[in-house]
Amino acid sequence: MKMTFDMDKKLLLLADDDIDDTEMFCEALAVVDENIICHCAKNGSEALRILNDLNEKPELIFLDLNMPVMSGWDCLKIINKDQRLQEIPVIMISTSSHQKDLDTTSVLGAHCYFVKPNSFSDLKNVLEVIISNLGTGLKEAIASLEVKSKHIFVK
Repeated sequence: MKMTFDMDKKLLLLADDDIDDTEMFCEALAVVDENIICHCAKNGSEALRILNDLNEKPELIFLDLNMPVMSGWDCLKIINKDQRLQEIPVIMISTSSHQKDLDTTSVLGAHCYFVKPNSFSDLKNVLEVIISNLGTGLKEAIASLEVKSKHIFVK
């Protein structure tokens, strides 16, 4: 069964196995823009299944690094090989700020690496900039966030 959505809506996908992080993320998105539909997956395999079931491609994908069944890295590798999906911007998210994770993000071609903030306010502020610049201005907006935020790292 294919899923459809209202044309005024912005479609996103979040893959994160942490229920609390997912709830906070979705709440922040709702505050930022009420026209966002965020499909949530608990792992990379479920994210790929959702991507396959959607009639419309999401405008942005957020992938947590460490998830059971299929990690964010493995999911990103599959997305990059799929011609239908490879143009969708992907932002890797994690609680880790290890340099090797930042380097892997760059090598695998994600738009950026986003260290999950602990505060709702910080998360909302970062998402506000990202969501308001979906499309052609996304790379520049992320680059400006990197300068201002301790949470964003651009490849």
